[in-house]
Amino acid sequence: MSKLHTLARTGQAIWFDYIRRSLITSGEMQSLIDQGVRGVTSNPTIFEKAIAGSTDYDEDLKRLARNGSSVDEIYENLVLSDISRTADLFRPVYDSTAGQDGYVSIEVSPRLAYDTAKTISEAERLFAALGKPNIMIKVPATDQGIPAVEALISQGINVNVTLLFSVDQYLKAAEAYLKGLERLLASGGDVSRVASVASFFVSRVDTLVDAQLEPTHDTDLPGKIAIANAKVAYWHFHQIFSGERWERLAAKGARVQRLLWASTGTKNPNYPDTLYVDSLIGEHTVNTLPPATLNAFLDHGEVALTLSKGLDKAQAQVGRLEVLGIDLAAVTKKLEEDGVGSFAKSFESLMSSITKKRAEVA
Repeated sequence: MSKLHTLARTGQAIWFDYIRRSLITSGEMQSLIDQGVRGVTSNPTIFEKAIAGSTDYDEDLKRLARNGSSVDEIYENLVLSDISRTADLFRPVYDSTAGQDGYVSIEVSPRLAYDTAKTISEAERLFAALGKPNIMIKVPATDQGIPAVEALISQGINVNVTLLFSVDQYLKAAEAYLKGLERLLASGGDVSRVASVASFFVSRVDTLVDAQLEPTHDTDLPGKIAIANAKVAYWHFHQIFSGERWERLAAKGARVQRLLWASTGTKNPNYPDTLYVDSLIGEHTVNTLPPATLNAFLDHGEVALTLSKGLDKAQAQVGRLEVLGIDLAAVTKKLEEDGVGSFAKSFESLMSSITKKRAEVA
């Protein structure tokens, strides 16, 4: 029994925020599963580092290039192969948890973040191409992405709603999930066979808020707002997934849309390296950890139910920002836009790298 197995007993699953071919082929990913990791998340930045930053994919890339595959075809072949093989590794976790965990997430192209129809189409295509029940399609929580979430859930497609920074946007994501389930149920679908998580980003909030706190000379709030923001979201989670509306869906086997804590690697070296893990442990949640944070938590992280404690203090901390002249809504909107832009930049960089390698082979 590892620390991750103990954590699972509290109601929180740990997913791994990284993927790379050598992890799959070397047995390291299986070792992580044995230690208690219950899923995997990926994004364009992760794949850029994996494909452009290693030689793991060079042989496949050369083979595809010689066969005349386009840059887009090469990219998709490499990525879908990793996702598919990883999903196969996690299938026993999916089966043993009755579909609660064992998911592998793949993101729709960041080029589509502000296009609802194309996001839906791309998500449908990826889900069908992979053809596995433990695949989750990541859809950014932009104003255009939220309607796509509802549409995809209504078709029984698992969705990881990503790039959530604000409580208001989280509420929209949860509402989209509920509406999607209601539509699926009305059409005769099985709501027990669809799952969703709401990826609520953490550390980046502190990075930006801390910078705005500097001129105020406030010494209490730095390093506190990201966790406070998450705790407020968790309070809303409990309100959303209770009551008559939810009970009607739960009676048909519907699952709650768990909050997933993302961006949990500590970016400020002055903060403990397990800050965003130790402080956010609670029932019906997922925490997705990059390699360094996972290793740190396994070494010296603490397992205790911390998420539901200190809500009043968290609300007061968030409220104090306004007194200090800091607009949290503007902060989180900027973070959302920056997040979409960062993934788009990584995606274009990766495509350029594939283009270069393909030309070299040709």
